[in-house]
Amino acid sequence: MVLIVGRYPSGMARRTKIIATIGPASDDETTLRNLIQAGMDVARLGLAHNTIEEAADRMARIRRIAALEGRYVGVLVDLPGPKVRAASFGQSPVVLAENSRVALRVGSHSSTATNIEISYEGLLNDVEAGDRLSMGDGRVVLEVEGINGDGLSARVTHGGVLTGNPGLHIPSDRLSICAPTKADLAAVERFVELGVDMLAVSFVRSADDIKRIPVEPHPSGPIVVAKIETRAAIENLSGIIEASGAVMVARGDLGSECSIEELPILQKQIIRQCIALGRPAITATQMLETMISNPEPTRAEVSDVANAVWDGSSAVMLSGETAVGVDPVNVVATMSRVAARADAAFDHRGWASELSDLHMTDADDPDTSVTDAMTQATARAVDELGIRTILCISGSGFTVRSMARFRPAARIIGMSVNRRTVGQLTLSWGTEPLHLPEDGDLDDRVSAALTAARDGGVVRVGELVGVLAGTDASSRSTNALRIERVPEV
Repeated sequence: MVLIVGRYPSGMARRTKIIATIGPASDDETTLRNLIQAGMDVARLGLAHNTIEEAADRMARIRRIAALEGRYVGVLVDLPGPKVRAASFGQSPVVLAENSRVALRVGSHSSTATNIEISYEGLLNDVEAGDRLSMGDGRVVLEVEGINGDGLSARVTHGGVLTGNPGLHIPSDRLSICAPTKADLAAVERFVELGVDMLAVSFVRSADDIKRIPVEPHPSGPIVVAKIETRAAIENLSGIIEASGAVMVARGDLGSECSIEELPILQKQIIRQCIALGRPAITATQMLETMISNPEPTRAEVSDVANAVWDGSSAVMLSGETAVGVDPVNVVATMSRVAARADAAFDHRGWASELSDLHMTDADDPDTSVTDAMTQATARAVDELGIRTILCISGSGFTVRSMARFRPAARIIGMSVNRRTVGQLTLSWGTEPLHLPEDGDLDDRVSAALTAARDGGVVRVGELVGVLAGTDASSRSTNALRIERVPEV
């Protein structure tokens, strides 16, 4: 079976990828099929609300339906990490009124508007009087007034509505547990066996947290995504990005760790550093939050998505909107239209000019520096020649991700003989993944790439395209750019 490069339903050429969280509102076969048709590029499976086997079943279902739809859809498993959660409030909304008092105790049975059970044994040791704790990505804010016997007493300083098992944010420098947890490592072992495309690590504080994930470097292992959601992660950002395969700007907990006015600035800084180091950057949390219950987003949310695109995000992520929302398919279709329109207005020339100010060549690694130089030269060449398509042939995906940094107006077709690489390229900006059926010398690979792209409907006969590859299939560097015309059948 040949999987065809995806066409997005709006008809516009969307370059920014969409990650949709799969949950009870979206895990049936019909909805999954419609999400793929609406434009979902990567499916996120969060383990904070599901067992490993439930997520494994969903992963198998997603892959089967994606294959039937003729689309590559990546699977991102989000490890729960040292996430502190409340016991369930139930599915009906529970209002925590401003200035009301609540009691917090260790437990995992149920929560009410006055008594909240927290599934964290270290609660009384890690929290002090005067601490401000937030719940549900900031929907409710509590101020701890004191410790009373086996629990905490707190006042609701910002009221709101909670359902399900919302997270409780405790300042990360107070938490006595760190990532990855034993539960994380058990999940890693299971999903590595299943060949998952990406693993997200929660509450990363340093590069050491990433290095403790027992996986082989991608593409042999999954891409490891570092979630930036702690103050410590901001302080150790460069090392974390270098140790990771991709980065997520997790604005929910990050917004609780930092002052809210800092958040947009941090988002831009994180994305910019990811671009410099050739790592995909994901912007996440509350992007179309009102669509959990409403058919349309707010104007502010639409602007937020567009600005995330213009910041240089490789992907934008939906959480509760698709996991528990009333119309997950409409949410993905809406985000696809907004992102596509923002992509159409993207300043490709201005972006390339700004990148020249970044140090993007690793002089200490000859293979990396050659690839950096070649992709930069390719970006300039295709722009000057008016070439509309670049075929990037890559074993590991590094060349494709390096090319994507430059945000060329030309389409990027990421091609690899390694099917794991093809699946992992679903996260890379502007990249349309395509499996390359043949390996061999440079001429063989270029010929196979042109044929596969033509037969897949990606390029037209006679079209002038750029082909970027290594002269040797086993080479770690990309050192050849060829301008070719697509041959006739």
